[in-house]
Amino acid sequence: MEIILKKDVDNLGFADDLVSVKNGYGRNFLIPQGLAVLATPSARKVLAENLKQRAYKEKKIVDEAKSLAEKAKELDIKISSKTGAGDKLFGSITAGNLQDILAKHDVDIDKKYITILGGNIKRLGQYDAKLRFHRDVILDFTFEVIAEN
Repeated sequence: MEIILKKDVDNLGFADDLVSVKNGYGRNFLIPQGLAVLATPSARKVLAENLKQRAYKEKKIVDEAKSLAEKAKELDIKISSKTGAGDKLFGSITAGNLQDILAKHDVDIDKKYITILGGNIKRLGQYDAKLRFHRDVILDFTFEVIAEN
């Protein structure tokens, strides 16, 4: 079954993508939830026209996302946290914490677009994250968690 996504769906695609899914998934979940519509010939024509009109607007948005990614790439982030015995942290460092630190450096990104590789951080050290500024602009970002003095 071919469908057109109305919204971004994790591990499937972005809004306005034409994707092929199993019949049950499309009919019983995606379409009733309002996440997709059936890819009929008329819906495909409407999609093509919308994509053509959006291409011009999209270029400006992508340029802004690239400039924000360049700004983030230059940052050297060190997050300080309280530690217990050894290198274990009290609590953990999450995408929300990383978002707050980036916001202090004028890099505004929603925490749902920050993926810390390996999940929440519970030890000191250097870690990697993926920052998605736009569907075409994804930055591999490295930061360090250090002990609070």
